[in-house]
This record gives sequence, C-alpha cells and structure tokens, in this order.
Amino acid sequence: MHIAIELVVLVAAATALAAAARRFGVSEPLVLTLAGIGASYLPYVPEVHLEPEVVLLGLLPPLLYTAALRTSLVDFRVNMRAIALLSVGLVLFSTFAVAAVVWWLLPVPFAVAVALGAVVAPPDAVAATAVARRIGMPRRIVTVLEGESLCNDATALVTLRTAIAASAGTYELWRAGLDFLVAAGGGALVGMLVAAVLAMLRRRITDPVLDTTLSFLAPFVAYLPAEEIGASGVIAVVTCGIILGHGAPVWQSAASRTAERTNWRTIVFILESSVFLIIGLQVRAILEGAWHSGLDRTTLVVTALAVLVTVMLVRPLWIFPSVLLSRGSTAGALSARESAVVSWAGMRGVVTLAAVLLLPQDTPQLPVLKLLALVVVAGTLLLQGPTLAWLVRALRLRGPSRAEDALQKANLLQQAVNAGLAELDKRLTPETPRAVADSLRDRVTWQTNAAWERLGRPESEQVTPTAEYRRLRLAMLRAERETVLRVRDSGTLDYEILQSVLARLDLEESMIDRFEEAEVDGPETLAAPSAATDCAHLRAAPLVREPEEPDLCAECVAEGLTWVHLRMCLSCGHIACCDSSPGNHATKHFQGTAHPVMRSVEPGEAWRWCYVDDLLG
Repeated sequence: MHIAIELVVLVAAATALAAAARRFGVSEPLVLTLAGIGASYLPYVPEVHLEPEVVLLGLLPPLLYTAALRTSLVDFRVNMRAIALLSVGLVLFSTFAVAAVVWWLLPVPFAVAVALGAVVAPPDAVAATAVARRIGMPRRIVTVLEGESLCNDATALVTLRTAIAASAGTYELWRAGLDFLVAAGGGALVGMLVAAVLAMLRRRITDPVLDTTLSFLAPFVAYLPAEEIGASGVIAVVTCGIILGHGAPVWQSAASRTAERTNWRTIVFILESSVFLIIGLQVRAILEGAWHSGLDRTTLVVTALAVLVTVMLVRPLWIFPSVLLSRGSTAGALSARESAVVSWAGMRGVVTLAAVLLLPQDTPQLPVLKLLALVVVAGTLLLQGPTLAWLVRALRLRGPSRAEDALQKANLLQQAVNAGLAELDKRLTPETPRAVADSLRDRVTWQTNAAWERLGRPESEQVTPTAEYRRLRLAMLRAERETVLRVRDSGTLDYEILQSVLARLDLEESMIDRFEEAEVDGPETLAAPSAATDCAHLRAAPLVREPEEPDLCAECVAEGLTWVHLRMCLSCGHIACCDSSPGNHATKHFQGTAHPVMRSVEPGEAWRWCYVDDLLG
C-alpha cells in the first residue's frame, strides 16, 4: 500500500509541476529536476532508490518506441551519416575522453574509468526531444538529435558491458568490435522481424482497443527477445518503432491510429515527467554516499567538475571536425550554425543514472562514480537545457514557421482532395443520387477552403465561411448535447443508447477544425518552396506582375458579394476572389481563359498555384 501511495503522489506531483511549467513557458525538465532536488531534502520525503531494471525494462522501451513512431524513416535515411557519427563515433570518443580524465584523477582501474565514460557518454532521448519541442528548433536539427538519441544508448550499453567484463578480467579486447556488430545487427534483425509480425496482425485487426493493446506490447516484444539473445534491445525497439510508424497509414485503421496517438501521448507525458522528478529525488542519497566514501573531498569536487567539463567539451571537439571533413563528400551536411546547436544539445538523463547502477557492487569508488554520473546529468540539464533556446535565437536559426506549415498543409490537402474528387467522378453511376455526390463534393471543398483561409488576413479582421461554420456548428453541438443530457437525466432511455449518441457528437466536435493563427517573429513573406518547379506552367509564369485593376474583386463588387481572399492571374494581371469566397471568381477566370497560374495578393504572401497541374510553387 505504501508503494502504491508513493507512486500516486509521484505521478501527481510530476504532472502538476509539468503543467505549471507549460503554463508559464518554463523548461519542464529544469522545473521537475529542481523540484526533485528540493524535495529530496525534505524530512518526510522517502529516499528514492532507482533500480536499473525499472528504467532499462520499464521506462526505456516505451519512451524509445514512442520517439521512433514519430521519427520519419525518410528523414532518418537522409541524415544517416550524421546520426551514425553522433550515435557511434561521438559516444566512443566521449567514453574514452572521460575515461582518461577519471583514470588520471581517481584511484580506479582503467576499465572502470571506461565504464563510467560509457555511462555518461550518451545524451538522453527524453531530454533532447523535450527541449527541442519546447524551443522550436529547425526540423533538420531535431531530426539529427532524435536519431542520435534513439541509437546512442545501444553503443553506450555495449561499451559498458565490455568495460565491466574487462574489469573482472574475463574479457578479450578483440571481442569488443564483434560484440558491437552482433548487438547492432541482431537488434536490427529482431526489430524488423517483430515489426513484420505486428504489421501482419494489424492488417487483420480493426478494433482500436485490440490494436492499441498490441501497440503497448510492441516495445517489450522487441526489446526482451533481443536482449535474451545478446543483441541490442534498444536497436530492436527503435527499428520496430520506425517501421511501424512508417507503415501505420497502410496497416492500421484511422480509428486505431487516432487511439494509439492519444494513448501514447498520455503515457509518455507521465513517464517523461516522472523521470525528471526521479532524477532530482536521487540527489541527496547520491551526494551523501559520495561525501562519506573516504575520498579526499577536494579531489571529489575537482573530479566532478572535470568530468562535467569534459563531457560538454568533447561534443563540439568531435562535431565540428566531423562536419568539416564530411562537407565536401556529403550533400546536406550540417552548417556551422546548426553544428553549434547540435554541439550544445547534449543533455543527459535517466538512462545515465540507470546505467551507473549496472556497475557491480565491488566496483572501486562506486559511490563516487554514482556522484559523477549525477553531476553530468544535473549539470547538462541545468546548464545546457535553459541556454539552448538562447543559442538558437542568437544564431538566428528559424524553427518551423506556422505560417509556412499552414501553406504546405493546404497544398498537400488540396492535392489529396483533388485525387479524391477524381476518384469520385470515376465511381459515380447513373443510380447515384445527385444529392449524395454534391454532399461529398461540398464536404471536401469545405475542408480545403478552411486550410486556404488560414492564410492571408487574420479571422479577427474578416469572418471567413469556414470560421462561421465552426462557430455555428459548435453552438449547435452544445445545444444537441444539452438535449441528450436532459434525456439521460430523465431516465427514459437506455444508457448505452445515450452513450452512443454522445460519442457521435463528441467525434464530430473533435473533427471540427480549430485553426490557430500563424505566429511568426516579425515580418515574413509567405512563399512556396522551389520544389514544385517541375511544373512547366510555374517555371514560365512570372513571380509577380502589375495588376490590371485595384486591390479588389471587380466581379464581387458588381454582384454585391463579399470576398474572403484575393488572387491575381499571372498571365493577365486580373484580380479575383478565392474559392472560399461566394463567387469563386479566380477559378472561374481560369476556366474561362485557361490562364494556368495565379498568385496570392494577400499581405505577406508570395506563393503561386498552377490550376492545370494542381501544384504549389
């Protein structure tokens, strides 16, 4: 009972602190870690002993799996070289750099020093993604950091096992390379096999509850067999997660994907918040153990600071030369500014504290080694975490622009809807009621119009059709729900019937788009990327031209209509209203003249659209 109460208090406190950090825009890892440190010195807070199996079996697989599900297989392949240099090369470089410092300052064998180096070498997946999401790093940097943090634990754990075996005098050095290849290759093979089996099962499961249960089992089904055969469970989980995430749109139903995302987000939030709080709660016990270890306290402090500085310095010492050497031979190498951010994003986390507990109890200076691991974790979280956002701003690296993202979403949705409308036209039969076809066309047209309306002038300046639709439909749904609840309270209908109707109302309300306004730092020209230059019409059309009339839709003025956004034909300069406007005059102009390319003339927008090829450019 006491353990259950402590777990409930831990999760509740972690959730409250994380929510407060989000509310005030403060780093969640920083707040949770500091709160844990403070709580560890309170008299009524029990001492926390973190068992390594709890982390390596209970926390690490689900956290890695969820991060892998969100990782793009395409982006991972593109950045494979950079990820490999960080997750393998940098981990080994950091391991032996720290080992040299520890061996020089402490009375421990070199194998033990290497073991500590392996413990503190890998940055933490949880810390990296938590900070990256909060400060809005450029996506290229986030991809590299997430890929590194997904794979580097495997390198560190294999190196740690090798060092532990060597310290016991039962290991031959030549086996280290072979063990690493077996761990990585075996883990990848197990991950692919498990993903293949789960994909086969998912094709046959349509119940979201069963599919989500299968998803909860996936990280452990991949991790445990890999570890049992001596392969890397970390690599197995990452491989399985990336493959299943990439194939989810084909193998899973829409309801299953929605349920899986929602449930995993909740679980990961609880685990991440609890992890950082646990890190802080261990501080007091680890400090007291090292302080009374018998080692000279000056040596203890100097060693702790030296290890922390070494961990933080070896990262840029490895990254910048690696980038310079690969720049001529590798397309898309990191720039100097991106390298600086990656160099500073080396926060360690709970895996480091779990790994140090894997050291045997008879390891020389074990309490001191635990303290060194704690100093590295706390030091990187408290020094690098809060200052990373400042560095990104100082280097003027732009994170994802919500305005540009909105443009790309609208473009992709438009292409998808056009494909759907073409399929609709092919499948219509003489027996299809005209009202059904019109309803389907209207439904997808509203979706695309809502995406395009998000661009241009804010809704606060002008009421758009889809914004009005959302306002009115939400009001209708509230009235409908109130009516159902009154019937429920009267007790005149079966509860299951009421629940079914309420579920339908909830589903529709969750599907109604609530668009957020694009937030950009300062003036920004919203232009389309150059990737669409395969279109001959876009290549031939000018980027801009002088309009033939004032900034208004003459047809709307003549018909007494109100437009939403304005577009300009790049063949003749004619200005007309968008498809969200009642008149649809820009599209009608294309239909009447066959002029292929139009351009937005909304303030701050410079994107063009080809009506013929349905391409943005």
